[in-house]
Amino acid sequence: MSVLVAGPEPVTSRDDLVAALERGSKPKDQWRIGTEHEKFPFHISDNSPVPYDGPHGIRAMLEGLTRFGWLPVREGETIIGLESPKGGGNISLEPGGQFELSGAAVETLHQTCAELHDHLAQVKEVGGEHGLGFLGLGFTPNWRRDQIPVMPKGRYKIMTEYMKKVGTMGLDMMYRSCTVQVNLDFSSEPDMVKKLRVAVALQPLATAIFANSPFTEGKPNGYLSYRSYVWTDTDRARTGMIPFIFESGFGFEQYVDYALDVPMYFVYRNGHYVDVTGQSFRDFMVGKLRGLEGETPTRGDWINHLTTIFPEARLKNYMEMRGADGGPWARICALPAFWVGLLYDQVSLDAAWDLVKDWTDAERQKLRDDVPRLGLKTPFRNGTLHDIGRRAVEISRAGLKARAKGDGAGSSDETTFLHAVEEVIESGKSPAEIMLDAYHGRWGGTIDPAFKEYAF
Repeated sequence: MSVLVAGPEPVTSRDDLVAALERGSKPKDQWRIGTEHEKFPFHISDNSPVPYDGPHGIRAMLEGLTRFGWLPVREGETIIGLESPKGGGNISLEPGGQFELSGAAVETLHQTCAELHDHLAQVKEVGGEHGLGFLGLGFTPNWRRDQIPVMPKGRYKIMTEYMKKVGTMGLDMMYRSCTVQVNLDFSSEPDMVKKLRVAVALQPLATAIFANSPFTEGKPNGYLSYRSYVWTDTDRARTGMIPFIFESGFGFEQYVDYALDVPMYFVYRNGHYVDVTGQSFRDFMVGKLRGLEGETPTRGDWINHLTTIFPEARLKNYMEMRGADGGPWARICALPAFWVGLLYDQVSLDAAWDLVKDWTDAERQKLRDDVPRLGLKTPFRNGTLHDIGRRAVEISRAGLKARAKGDGAGSSDETTFLHAVEEVIESGKSPAEIMLDAYHGRWGGTIDPAFKEYAF
């Protein structure tokens, strides 16, 4: 899941773009799980952010991890990430130095969590040699934006300048937030449609369950998931609840039309990112992109463009669930467990769709608007989102049990990974609320303890 299927083949028509998405369809026995998570590196000595350069910086961290067999990924002469020699996962840098593991596409939750365990052991070993720790929260709890280092990646320079033009919080998203995501497969267009609709409808629930960013610059910010709130004014042309997917007739073609209307960021040519911000992929297809006149796109360009679109759940050659804050180890494994249970068993997928199918666009949007602040207490119809959460987690657990019964997934019992979600639903308290209780109680009004209690 960490590497998109892309290539140099030219794309000259809308049909080519649709075909690029359709290639993601796989039979059920080939469905995989890919987990991605980000974390904030910090200096253990003073809880400060970590620059790229220097003897104990991000570059030294990347170079140190090569001892475990990771291969350097470079932009020019600059190391900007690592890749597995076996074609599995990779390690990349987010704009502010957030360390991201994009996991390999694996069959079971046991495998994705074992991969995560190995990665964190490696990071802890190398980080310890440099006096670095890694924090599992959804937003930097005390760093100002002007304190955050900038990673030397060409695409981020382009995005940084563009974010200033299209929203008030895009730079906070880029430099001060962390997420956990899971990537899942579909078997056909109808299967994709049902899964994407369930994923978008229930993404506010995932945000509430995994809410873990209640602090900004050392104080409570009034939100449970400030990371989620930041996305509401990042770039509205490429974010949100994409209500068109619930319209009759939605499929790959309609998603392509949506993506074509999202303004471009860049084109990668000859080892460099070319700034084409605000321009249209439609113009690119007919050779009329300013700065690249006469150039037409490849399938790789199209796939790259899809990575610059940020709805609550998005479609590539697979589907990506984007609603959760970064968090500690157990909750990283819990996110894929929640979604695999809902989407990878047909009975559970049908039950999840029954749960959300009569929700209106306005109701889904109201959930999205209110959840960052209210979490599971968000009002919904005659109750709260907590009531929806109870039913969704029951459905997810049933789906995981079905996988263990030998429905073709080749999986042993995976329900243990759902425990962290079930604890939130049982208590009705998100991780953010637990953290706020600590802040107002035993932490004594300071967020410094977070760098110990929420470090990997």
